[in-house]
Amino acid sequence: MSEDLWTPHAPSDPEVSIPAVGGGSGGGEVAAGSVTLIIPTFNEAGNIGELLSRLADSLPARLPCAVLFVDDSTDDTPAVIEKAALDLPFPVSVLHRERAVGGLGGAVVEGLKLAATDWIVVMDADLQHPPHLVPELVGEGERTGADLVVASRYIPGGSRAGLAGSHRVAVSRGATWLAKGLFPRALRGISDPMSGFFAMRRPTATADALKPLGYKILLELAVRCRPARVAEVPFVFQDRYAGESKSGAREGLRFLAHLAALRSATPLARMIGFGLIGLSGFVPNLFALWLLTHAGVHYLPAEIAANQAGVVWNFVLIETLLFRDRRRHRHWADRVGRFALLANADLLLRIPLIALFVARFGMEVLPATALALVTTFVLRFAATEALVYLPRKARTGRTGRTNRS
Repeated sequence: MSEDLWTPHAPSDPEVSIPAVGGGSGGGEVAAGSVTLIIPTFNEAGNIGELLSRLADSLPARLPCAVLFVDDSTDDTPAVIEKAALDLPFPVSVLHRERAVGGLGGAVVEGLKLAATDWIVVMDADLQHPPHLVPELVGEGERTGADLVVASRYIPGGSRAGLAGSHRVAVSRGATWLAKGLFPRALRGISDPMSGFFAMRRPTATADALKPLGYKILLELAVRCRPARVAEVPFVFQDRYAGESKSGAREGLRFLAHLAALRSATPLARMIGFGLIGLSGFVPNLFALWLLTHAGVHYLPAEIAANQAGVVWNFVLIETLLFRDRRRHRHWADRVGRFALLANADLLLRIPLIALFVARFGMEVLPATALALVTTFVLRFAATEALVYLPRKARTGRTGRTNRS
């Protein structure tokens, strides 16, 4: 099998090095029909030997393939990979990340930046994704001309048997229904958007367009990159070979935040989300006002103080649900200060606007108030996006790195 299948590119961080392991990687032409198998890992040392052994048994010589592990482990997984890869018929490389940015989905994106083969296959290291299906995924794509081929548990011949317990089955099904309900067009033809096992043509995914949060990288890919043609192959979800599952309540919350970020990707969707969050801010605002006035505080300073409770509430939700991918552009204290200033300026602007609408245009007080609310809402949304979360021009220091908060 040729070793000139996966040509490493310079990583985004100049301090990261990618050691060649096992068969190594060459710098020649990329073979036609070649495959990079990207496997994100987090403390999977107990699975590596068996995984590579099964891949060696499953990959036919006619399928030129290189394996790239993108590793976020705190154990000895990279060393185990190096040892297990010594006698394999295909090249194996490992990229160890010091910071697990974006979780397992972020690891896949780092792999995409390095891969230069015709096809990319993504799978987990825990052997719940059967290695013998790798050639079938690529073969189905070649036969059908699909840009994306998903290994699905939810078509005839597939099964979720490896999901431990009714709770995980219910969570998986619920997450699938929720995702398909929120993105019916983007996920048309994908019965299992929660699958982490799929093959795609290299041009399908633009790494810079992906902003993953957690491990649902297929959902991210389908929504942001919109592959033109999708095919599916059934697979039986296996029991984990070794180690413990990384899914839990925290990953569930990250999944919900990811859904919100994907759904609010357009300006109109962000504006609607901004308005709904603003409405929800009345709850902490009114509760704080009730507490302060019942404690004997005069209603005017109580109104001002209570408004800050709503500001904090709105800021936390907006940061988490609407502008998660833009938070790095400014320091958090800078964002808090700008957001609070804009939110409180809304109060100062609204009263003069009402007076203008009544005195200058002869409007009644209630419609003037409603129009002022709408006007200040639109202005506050535009100002928040432009002044708090708009990327500012990069500054480079002596090391040549971009300064980030």
